Amino acid sequence: MNIWVDADAAPREVKDVVFRAAKRLEIETILVANQRISTPLHNGYVSTVRVQGGPDVADRHIAEHASEGDLAVTADIPLAAALVEKGVIVIDPRGEEYSEENVRERLSIRDFMESLRSDGVDTGGPKPFGERDKRAFAAAFDRVLTATLRREREAGS
Repeated sequence: MNIWVDADAAPREVKDVVFRAAKRLEIETILVANQRISTPLHNGYVSTVRVQGGPDVADRHIAEHASEGDLAVTADIPLAAALVEKGVIVIDPRGEEYSEENVRERLSIRDFMESLRSDGVDTGGPKPFGERDKRAFAAAFDRVLTATLRREREAGS
């Protein structure tokens, strides 16, 4: 299992949670971005992939390289939909786990909001990332990671 992080927009607090888990559990973690991203010192389990600039280039890289059973962190709903379809476990930086049931609904809402914005409607943006969001992400990440590792152990025995 690998952990993939759509790192262009992931809050620092989210990356810190992922970094600690990667080191503690010795799980390969890949940050993908179209800019330089620093990795934590003394943590050989975290690496980066810098992709060319442009829309959705980092997303395409993750979608092409993530495999069934991997875990991904992204707020990008089209990427989440593609990953869920491949059997990748996906959570967003606020702790919501995407599933086959909810990702299509989220994608429809996203597309609707995008059409409103293109028509000039001010839909606002996401609320600022705060301490409550960090706690929700940490709890969801721990729950998903624990369940995934348990399934891997059971499949291996």
